[in-house]
Amino acid sequence: MSTATLTSKGQITIPAEVRRELNVGTGDRLEFVQTEAGRYEVVAATRSVRELKGLFRQARRMVTIDEMNRTIAERAASAGLRAAPKGRRAK
Repeated sequence: MSTATLTSKGQITIPAEVRRELNVGTGDRLEFVQTEAGRYEVVAATRSVRELKGLFRQARRMVTIDEMNRTIAERAASAGLRAAPKGRRAK
């Protein structure tokens, strides 16, 4: 198992073996995906969004932004989350 130490500025150095395994280098982005409470998965975000083309089939119907927002709010409410005030992100 590889370990890293958090600095006073909230930074860590990712061990070389982990960087090699993730195939990441200077300037590459990493995503931290919460898998459960208190656990995160580190994912290399090095692929171009253009690589997603063709991954999904054509949409069956168009959805408006209002419909998306309403569905997101409904799902959040059913999960016990509260909406963030306008212009602010939820934590």
